[in-house]
Amino acid sequence: MKTITRRSSSDWASRQLQGIASDSAGADERRQRTDRRKRVLWSIVYGSFNPRRRRPPRRLDDSRFQALDWHGAHLLAVSLGILILNVADAFFTVELLSRGAIEANPFMAALIQSNPILFASLKMAMTGFSVLLLVVLGCYRFMRVLRVELILYGVLIAYLVLIGHEISMLERIAGIRIL
Repeated sequence: MKTITRRSSSDWASRQLQGIASDSAGADERRQRTDRRKRVLWSIVYGSFNPRRRRPPRRLDDSRFQALDWHGAHLLAVSLGILILNVADAFFTVELLSRGAIEANPFMAALIQSNPILFASLKMAMTGFSVLLLVVLGCYRFMRVLRVELILYGVLIAYLVLIGHEISMLERIAGIRIL
């Protein structure tokens, strides 16, 4: 007859399996009592200062979207530039409309005539969401040809041209020299 030898229960793993872990053995355990996934705000702050994903995936055949934790500082500058020029565009649009100009976008024209505050809020919300989406997708390619961050630069240049055009229109309509 074969005898079964029992191991001593001095091993932490065997005590856990047997369900006889003592409180003194818990001092060696590395796991925390609280679930770290429940601290969402802390995770966002910690991930902002200690990013892990700095580049898109290396494999070209990986078709899943993988967001990055770290974006270049130039994208912050371009994004802020676009948002500031968006505010200036809204201000110049209202000023030009008050001096007799006509809004070219029919949807925005109807919105600005009915509720100018809603017009400004919707304009800034749409632009802000679009810029946020373009920054998140900044390292990917649009139709596998054009990097999305180049689209951000294009939008910034388009806003600069638009603001220049609106300033020239204000100078012609009002006769004021702005720049």
